Amino acid sequence: MRPILAAALLLPSLAGATPAAPANDFPTVARVEYVLECMNNHGGKQETLYQCACVIDRVGAQLAYDDYVTMSAALRYQTLEGPRGAEFRDPPGVKAMAAKYKTIQADAAKACMLRQRG
Repeated sequence: MRPILAAALLLPSLAGATPAAPANDFPTVARVEYVLECMNNHGGKQETLYQCACVIDRVGAQLAYDDYVTMSAALRYQTLEGPRGAEFRDPPGVKAMAAKYKTIQADAAKACMLRQRG
């Protein structure tokens, strides 16, 4: 039985197949940072832990981590004043990225029953 098991385990590597990358490739630290910030923005209550974790899981299911970093920065820094913020406020491509991320995040919050900040 052992030779059969060993052969079965070797078949994928012999055929050149590699396992698929996880769809949700966010580092744990990034997830924790998102959840902590989300909880803080929603009153700091423990009850929002699961909802905030749900949101970042849904966002991660739709975006690769690098895209998440770029898009969330585009949204976050649009409120920077002066010349430093111009690169986040002015270019249409950056505005579009920020808007898309805002929509993804809002849809995830709604699906996870997380009330929007008011």
